[in-house]
Amino acid sequence: MAAEQTLLRAPSVEAPAPDVTLTGIRKTYGDVVAVDSIELAVAPGEFFTMLGPSGSGKTTTLRIIAGFERPDAGRVLLGGKDVTRQPPYARDVNTVFQDYALFPHMTVSENVEYGLRVKGVKRLDRRRRAAEALALVRLDGFGGRKPVQLSGGQRQRVALARAIVNHPRVLLLDEPLGALDLKLRQEMQVELKRIQEQVGITFVYVTHDQEEALTMSDRIAVFDRGRIEQIGSPAEVYERPANEFVAGFVGVSNVLERDGRRFTIRPERIRFGGDGEAGVVQSVVYAGPVTRYLVELERGGQVTVVRQNGAEPHELERGRRVVVSWRPEDTFAIDGREEEG
Repeated sequence: MAAEQTLLRAPSVEAPAPDVTLTGIRKTYGDVVAVDSIELAVAPGEFFTMLGPSGSGKTTTLRIIAGFERPDAGRVLLGGKDVTRQPPYARDVNTVFQDYALFPHMTVSENVEYGLRVKGVKRLDRRRRAAEALALVRLDGFGGRKPVQLSGGQRQRVALARAIVNHPRVLLLDEPLGALDLKLRQEMQVELKRIQEQVGITFVYVTHDQEEALTMSDRIAVFDRGRIEQIGSPAEVYERPANEFVAGFVGVSNVLERDGRRFTIRPERIRFGGDGEAGVVQSVVYAGPVTRYLVELERGGQVTVVRQNGAEPHELERGRRVVVSWRPEDTFAIDGREEEG
């Protein structure tokens, strides 16, 4: 009977190793600590974003994954393999930069084929795979043009096609949409997510733009001062910030202290009226779809309140006495941030 049970038991299936694993990563430049004790794991096929202000360590971390920088301490693993001491060309990653880095003397097709040519792929295979990559980024028929004949958004698509044509394990993207105008940047956010889901390659994306991170990511790591403050899904990071820095950096958040408890609440979760706190409207800002109100509370502190325009009539002018209220379940306790000693 025991033998039968052994035979019938389902075989154990090991979970695949993360595509990217960083353990204890530290990097300094003289007295400046760029990244400090970074720990993270990126799952296969994940769209993982490293979000933070300028100088927070996100780009340095990306460059360490790529092999452009070598950490002072810690290890870099790709697919479970230690590549900490390997040069960039020996790692199964490609990088897309903000400045596109296209060869101006080459056609679009030649730019996309370049990496395949370096690897010794035959000409017919190169052309076929380049054509497939250009079709994926919706640039069919553009292969014969030079980069100078393309718009900024089109050049960014070529850079993306060149990066994915080799089917790397991981695609690293360093502020790739930073040079585009707002409308085109929003369009490319949708396109990048579509392409990533279609090709199934793991994306590690660096940005300082909270909307980009929230729009595209499966998970977000919020960086500040060389450390990761929080890792979570967009909803987790936005709705349940780990501390005051995350609450203030990812979107707009109100931080209040009541009865010795510090908590955060998003502006859209506060309403006028109800059994709440009295205050005075200090400013009214019309922003198209919404109006933002800054309210000074009698108990101390200020809150920003966002109301949808057109949803209901409301005329609240500066100096108006109001009552604001919120549900307890819409507030989240936050910890203070440790100061450097």
